[in-house]
Amino acid sequence: MKKVLTIGILINIVILLLPALANAQPPDFPNGSAPVDGGLSLLLAGGIGYGIRKIRENNKNSKTKHNT
Repeated sequence: MKKVLTIGILINIVILLLPALANAQPPDFPNGSAPVDGGLSLLLAGGIGYGIRKIRENNKNSKTKHNT
């Protein structure tokens, strides 16, 4: 029982200290801020397209409900 407890404590210590040993490199951006363009503009365009599609679907559904 004592051996299992010791092994469990050692495993927990290793798991808790492992992230401290695995430090990532700091970013090397010229002015200290991350670039915002690229994927963000694609997400914005996709969101606008999705919003337009939903508005058109809602307008089409409301017209068919009023006609019946």
